[in-house]
Amino acid sequence: MSAILGKKLGMTQIFREDGEVVPVTVIEAGPCPVTAIRREDRDGYSAIQLAFDEVKESKLSKAELGHLAKADAAPSRVLVEFRDVELPAAGEGEEGEEAEGGDGEVKLGQKVTVDAFEEGQKVKVAGITIGKGFQGTVKRHNFGRGPVSHGSHNVRAPGSIGASAWPARVFKGMRLPGQMGGKRRTQLGLEIAGIDADKNLLMIKGSVPGAKNSIVEIRTDG
Repeated sequence: MSAILGKKLGMTQIFREDGEVVPVTVIEAGPCPVTAIRREDRDGYSAIQLAFDEVKESKLSKAELGHLAKADAAPSRVLVEFRDVELPAAGEGEEGEEAEGGDGEVKLGQKVTVDAFEEGQKVKVAGITIGKGFQGTVKRHNFGRGPVSHGSHNVRAPGSIGASAWPARVFKGMRLPGQMGGKRRTQLGLEIAGIDADKNLLMIKGSVPGAKNSIVEIRTDG
């Protein structure tokens, strides 16, 4: 599995050679340095930690700066671990801790770029959905509304939410008004419609979770 971190820039459309118009989400992905390597024998699991979104040093603590300095990485505000990641082997001359990768050994400080992906490849994208605040059942759960004729009092009311004397409570899991959005969601089976390696851009067909400029995690699917 290949993985990378990115920033959602927005949506546009591209034209394929046969003239088909494809709506795509443009994501600025990487380059992401490898800032930590978890080993099965030492940490109990195997994973690779990637960094993204450079910030000023003043935005991070001394502990965070020291951790990134071990990998010779720039100050970054986002650190995410990915398990079962396969990366190409690091080039000769790169120093740092080694770990087994898909095609060789991955080294601390090695950078992951969009070159790890291919056009037409299926990926899954995880992000924080757009927050909608406190919403009712019509917007939150797609309930139908009540009659809007004269004298109606339940146009957008949820209706019955349980019985009377027994069980004398509302069951868990009922679809009720509440906080909508602002939750982590993963969308599967998305297709990479285009790659611009010079600008570190991935163009993914369709929409992905999250608002503009939000951070997303991209993994190969399958």
